[in-house]
Amino acid sequence: MPATRSAQLMRAVAAAAVIAAAAPATAAYAFPSASVSPTVVAPGGRVSLNLSGCGTSIGRASSSAFGEARLTPGNLQSGILFGATTVYRDVSPGSYNVTFECGGGERVTVSLQVSSGAARGGLGGSTRAMNTGQIAVGGALVAGAVGAGIWVLRRRARAS
Repeated sequence: MPATRSAQLMRAVAAAAVIAAAAPATAAYAFPSASVSPTVVAPGGRVSLNLSGCGTSIGRASSSAFGEARLTPGNLQSGILFGATTVYRDVSPGSYNVTFECGGGERVTVSLQVSSGAARGGLGGSTRAMNTGQIAVGGALVAGAVGAGIWVLRRRARAS
C-alpha cells in the first residue's frame, strides 16, 4: 500500500510541475502590449507599429488616422510583430486611438497624437533657411580646408 501512495504522490508532483511550467507561457500571451513610435506625428508622417505578447505570427493595427496596417514577425522566435504606415496627409490634429489585434482576436488600444503642420521630410527638419552671414562663414571654411589640403599635398611633393 505505501508504494501506491508514493506513486500517487509522484503523479501529483509531476502534474503540478507540468502546470507550473505551462503557466508562464500562458501568462506571456495573456496580455498583449503595443506601441506606436513616434507617439506624436504630423499629417503625412510615418509611424512604426509594434505588438508583442500575441503568440501568433499575424496581427493588424487600425486607426482613423491611417486606416489598417498588417503586422508581421521580425523574428519568428521573438514573438514581436512589426509594421509601419503613413498617417493620412489630410487628417485633423488631435488624439487618435490605434487598435492592435492579434491573430487570435486579443486587442489592445494605444493613443497616437497628430500635431498640426506638415511632416518634415528629407533631413528630418534638421536644416532651415540660412542667412548671408552663415553662407559666407561656410564658404570661408570650405575654402580654407581646400587651401590647407593643397598646401599639404605640395609640401609632401617637395619632400619626396
